[in-house]
Amino acid sequence: MLKIIAVFGTRPEAIKMCPLINELKSRGTFDVRVCVTGQHREMLYQVLRIFNIIPDYDLDIMKNGQDLFYITSSILSNIKQVLEKEKPDLVMIHGDTTTTVAAALASFYLQIPIAHIEAGLRTYNISEPFPEEANRQIVSILAQYNFAPTEQAKQNLLNEGKKYDNIFITGNTGIDALATTISKNYHSNELEWAKGNRLILVTTHRRENLGEPMRKIFRAIRQIVDEYKDVRILFPIHLNPEIRKIADEILGRNSQIHLVAPLEIMDFHNIMKRSYFILTDSGGIQEEAAALKKPVLVTRNITERLEGVVSGNLKLVGTDEKVIYNNMKKLLDNEKEYDEMCNGINPYGDGYASKKIADILETIYRK
Repeated sequence: MLKIIAVFGTRPEAIKMCPLINELKSRGTFDVRVCVTGQHREMLYQVLRIFNIIPDYDLDIMKNGQDLFYITSSILSNIKQVLEKEKPDLVMIHGDTTTTVAAALASFYLQIPIAHIEAGLRTYNISEPFPEEANRQIVSILAQYNFAPTEQAKQNLLNEGKKYDNIFITGNTGIDALATTISKNYHSNELEWAKGNRLILVTTHRRENLGEPMRKIFRAIRQIVDEYKDVRILFPIHLNPEIRKIADEILGRNSQIHLVAPLEIMDFHNIMKRSYFILTDSGGIQEEAAALKKPVLVTRNITERLEGVVSGNLKLVGTDEKVIYNNMKKLLDNEKEYDEMCNGINPYGDGYASKKIADILETIYRK
């Protein structure tokens, strides 16, 4: 039986790892242990409850004011004893977080093979997104097995000299998660509040957008609600207090805008499905929205998910106030533009990525 330790620490990682963990556990051919770092806390455990996953290890590193130095050093020092105790055949990590790169480095030091889920995404600008782009590139150097969500991700890895036989296209496990979370009969107070209006879902949390870029994003939103009385803005605010402060300053005290705490993933996915369009700097939302046929305006200068831009689901709008305003206005006023973005082909998978990854791992370890 193949012994795997799955390591993750943030809510986005959990959303994408939990379907895979449950698929592996269902096989009877894998001994799967779950180690969470607690890089996020409340948001992480919200997702674990949805997928009925109880961690075997919780490094519990989260603290107020944590920075990249603290997160990296805490994970490295704490995960060593877990890996030495369990002696896994494989460590499975996801994406681009500080948890991911620290767990990969610890596994490399102990010479444990690494499987990288969602491998090969690139902007080739290590400052955008920061520090995620650098994290991905570092992990790709260390990983033995790369599970790429798209053909473009695979090609990026090949262009960097990674071995062809160690790269597998599977789709994105985040699309698998939607099968668990989306409900036809979903109701919520937020949807009741927005009933009869066009609901725009907003998220922003990227480090490179903190400060003036974020103020520009929020000022564009404020312009829109001042002009369109049939628009409602729902903004689940990241736990970073700096984001809350800027949001309160510019978006607070407006009856068309709801600033709310981070939503549980069941609520978030179902509200996303019922939104008119989405304004975000998130990575995973770009994929989920494409699967749900929702237009996305991406408040970043560059994205590692160019497939969505090519297919028409996503549009990069940066952080210029006027550009954001004009593109939001276009989706509200131009039905043809809106329909074209809704009808883009989803490039991120068919909802069976977890099954494909499990099949591949069984084949590899039978050899």
